[in-house]
Amino acid sequence: MRSNKINYLLVGTFVLAMIAGLIVALSLLTGRTGATDTYHAYYANVTGVKFGTQVVYEGYPIGQVETVTPEPSKGGMRFRVDFEVNEGWKIPKDSRVAIAAPGLLAAVTLSISAGASPEALTPGSEVTAVEGGDLFSVVSSVAEKLGGLSDKSIEPLLASVQKAVDSANRLLGDHGETLAADMKQLIGDASLVVADVSRRIPVVIDNMELIAADVKKVSGELKAVVTPENRKLLEQTVANLNGAAKDARAAMINGDKLMAAMNDMVTKNDGDLRRSIKDARYVVESVARRIDAINENLEGMSRNMLEFSRQIRQSPGLLLSSKPVADEAQGK
Repeated sequence: MRSNKINYLLVGTFVLAMIAGLIVALSLLTGRTGATDTYHAYYANVTGVKFGTQVVYEGYPIGQVETVTPEPSKGGMRFRVDFEVNEGWKIPKDSRVAIAAPGLLAAVTLSISAGASPEALTPGSEVTAVEGGDLFSVVSSVAEKLGGLSDKSIEPLLASVQKAVDSANRLLGDHGETLAADMKQLIGDASLVVADVSRRIPVVIDNMELIAADVKKVSGELKAVVTPENRKLLEQTVANLNGAAKDARAAMINGDKLMAAMNDMVTKNDGDLRRSIKDARYVVESVARRIDAINENLEGMSRNMLEFSRQIRQSPGLLLSSKPVADEAQGK
């Protein structure tokens, strides 16, 4: 008798423990095991959203949907979705909540994307909603666009290609023999050109070798001319040119100063300037009277310079190794 009571007690305890475990499991599955905070959002389409739809924060489950309430508005029907999250869970003010599905066959969830605001929403406030897209409606829309593309673009393109092929077939049928003859003639002409080029290639190579030999000879002569002594002379010439350039700059500066002084002189000494002009006129007249003799001297000098340039062109080495010319007047 006592053993039966013990058995009944054990069985009753086991049943009560199983009932308590079932209650705990149901509470865990529904996500309502403790205090919660309530928020809401508004959507124009709530496909798949119902009581018990899971609420996730950046993929982490934090609550579930409690009610979906339709509310008429001026822009049409909208739906208020009230959902609860774990008490004390901070949701930034600029967060967004969207109706999304983690996978193609996964259940729909309310997915909260965390914002960057340091301030959190107060319980009971509205979370900014982002309208989600229906996968099947998107696929249907894409299929409609592909169908329109096929009707409006692909079929006309195929018709144009078919016309082009027909035109090519007619062209080949009507003028095929003529085109073949022209191609043969063109190939024959190309063969003649290739043969002519082949005959000319050895001559071109020989000419190139002659040119290379001439270049080599000229380079050797240049090497012979450009000796260390001549290089020093060239360096000295360049240095002299640099000095002349500096002197020219200084002369330009002095010229500017002279122009300023002349302007000042013209403005202050008008009478003296007129007398100077008269003197200059007298000088010019004197030069004009003697211009014939000057021209003869210039002509002789130009002939000497011409002869000098001719000798330099014939033998550039005279600039570097010329000897002083004996004075014929002293020899006499």
